[in-house]
Amino acid sequence: MMIRRERSGDVDAIHAVTAAAFRGVAHSAPPVDPGGDPGEATLVSWLRDDAGWIPELSLVAIEDDQVVGHVLATRAHVEARPVLGLGPLSVLPRRQRSGLGTALMHAVLGAADALGEPLVGLLGDPSYYRRFGFVPAQPAGITAPDPAWGDNFQVRTLSGYDGLTGRFQYAAPFDRL
Repeated sequence: MMIRRERSGDVDAIHAVTAAAFRGVAHSAPPVDPGGDPGEATLVSWLRDDAGWIPELSLVAIEDDQVVGHVLATRAHVEARPVLGLGPLSVLPRRQRSGLGTALMHAVLGAADALGEPLVGLLGDPSYYRRFGFVPAQPAGITAPDPAWGDNFQVRTLSGYDGLTGRFQYAAPFDRL
């Protein structure tokens, strides 16, 4: 398995992996089009066309020349300060629980840190993301976009963190879901 930056020829495969990873999952976003793919698959396309897109932070896992996983971090803000919003993280169902998601997470967090980013926020299961250093955002002084998210909204500080606090805002396409 190899992790590398997304290339233009990966777009359709990333959509397929994201759709497969979130199809039938209780917490997935509803389809944008009736009967369509889960909202996360559409979200990736919207993010790619947004000013918050950071090409260096759209990574794919490749096995046998096939995309089997994808992770993405885009520009977000805490108040007016730039940070990152992570997600979606997608792995083909047949390859889940094999370490691909873990490898993608370590790769994107390392890349974000190397770019000097201060903080990454995400919405997800605390029992999964805790292993990557994520903690509930509220005790860290970061307010979730939706207070109902509670401890499922989490943050991970990076080397560039200097104590910033305030309200977190994802890239605009997240508000369309």
